[in-house]
Amino acid sequence: MADKEFSVGQVAKRCGVNVSALHFYEQKGLIRSLRNQGNQRRFKPDVLRRVSIIKAAQAMGISLEEIKSAFDALPNSRTPNKNDWEKLSATWQAKLTEKIQYMERLRDQISGCIGCGCLSMEACPLYNPDDELAEQGPGPVLLDPR
Repeated sequence: MADKEFSVGQVAKRCGVNVSALHFYEQKGLIRSLRNQGNQRRFKPDVLRRVSIIKAAQAMGISLEEIKSAFDALPNSRTPNKNDWEKLSATWQAKLTEKIQYMERLRDQISGCIGCGCLSMEACPLYNPDDELAEQGPGPVLLDPR
């Protein structure tokens, strides 16, 4: 199977993405294609794993920049193997846990004060006297994921 090559349409169908997504991923350096004699894109079988990892990571809220950085850190820009995936997924799992905790805080505080500094909510459970929260940064600091 190592010698097998797939057309862009075959990869798109197998991975459940649009052809335009594959072109975009290639433009961003996330995947690579070869060109045949007719100058048509051809992909090695490992691109199926790369695209699947991209889709899984995006579903977790991982940015394409973060995915690219993870891929670039692999020796010789190889496609992640089982050990690589374990490391990547552990890192991304930690990021996902942070996002879940942020969303839980957001859910629990959404109807109250968000720390924006407006000082207009008379019944704000987290009232911000004299805009003390301004020291933490601009905007709704109590909802800021940082």
